Amino acid sequence: METSIEKQPAMNAARGSVKYLPVNLFGAVMGLAGLSLAWRLASNMFGTEIMIADAIGIAAIVVFVALAFGYGAKWAKYPSAVKDEFTHPIAGNFFGTITIGILLLSTVVATYSTLLQEVVWTIGTISTIALSFTSIARLLKGNMDRSHATPALLIPGVATLDIAVAGGTLPMAWAHEVNLFAASVGAIVAIVFFTMIFSRLVHRAPLASGMMPSMMILIAPFEVGFLAYVNVVQRVDAFAALLFYFGLFFFAILATRIFRRSIAFASGWWAIGFPMAALSNAALKYAAVRQTMVLHYLAGALLVIVTIAIAVLFVRTLRILANGELLGG
Repeated sequence: METSIEKQPAMNAARGSVKYLPVNLFGAVMGLAGLSLAWRLASNMFGTEIMIADAIGIAAIVVFVALAFGYGAKWAKYPSAVKDEFTHPIAGNFFGTITIGILLLSTVVATYSTLLQEVVWTIGTISTIALSFTSIARLLKGNMDRSHATPALLIPGVATLDIAVAGGTLPMAWAHEVNLFAASVGAIVAIVFFTMIFSRLVHRAPLASGMMPSMMILIAPFEVGFLAYVNVVQRVDAFAALLFYFGLFFFAILATRIFRRSIAFASGWWAIGFPMAALSNAALKYAAVRQTMVLHYLAGALLVIVTIAIAVLFVRTLRILANGELLGG
């Protein structure tokens, strides 16, 4: 009897508490959904099985539902913990991963229902614009600590670009104007925020080790910008090429700083997922238009790299969930 009583606290500790479920874990939804879209493009370019894209898309939906229930439970049981996370100057930015995840899932469910795609995209669009409005308005109150100008700041600020990424092919008459509005907001905010963040990274102390994976978010304005721009103008032109190539160049620089054994794994590593998936999507779209062997090889290599990266993130996340580290506080 005593033995079972003694084991109970240990078992509870291993499982952890939903109170410590981090909002940045919704980055997994973004990464998986983005990877699904990349494999869908690859099925056209390389003839890969469309079932790969469908399977990854289903995984993205399942992960989103699980996290939504989990974070909903956290909100119901520990509202103060959610409030503290939302108002935190750095962690609060990751609430944008929820709304962006919804937008990207609208492209995943498009395979099953056009109506469902439109409904999910509309929900994602409204919530993304609302969050971006709130985030930017909060910054304009002033007295922002310069150390808080981290790459995560780009998530809610530039999230509106993803509206055009996910809604570029929607048939509703009003969708095009919404995409133009979203792309204009995201583009200008991207310029301002990227400048702020780059200046902070150059002139102040380096980011803490645990925040280093979020550096990959810095390529998002260029690769997501490429995808949004191409969707809005319906062509790949010289400006689109400039966005793609700079994002590729910056990825090469950041990869050497991020992928190091010295940086411990945590849920924050999911910050690399969607930016890399966006780069892969952009490479596939660009290669499809330019039709050169080098670009085809590049697009294929990037797809393999991001697939391996997200597979590793997925497995390691399940591992820290199982051993209680993820929800252990």
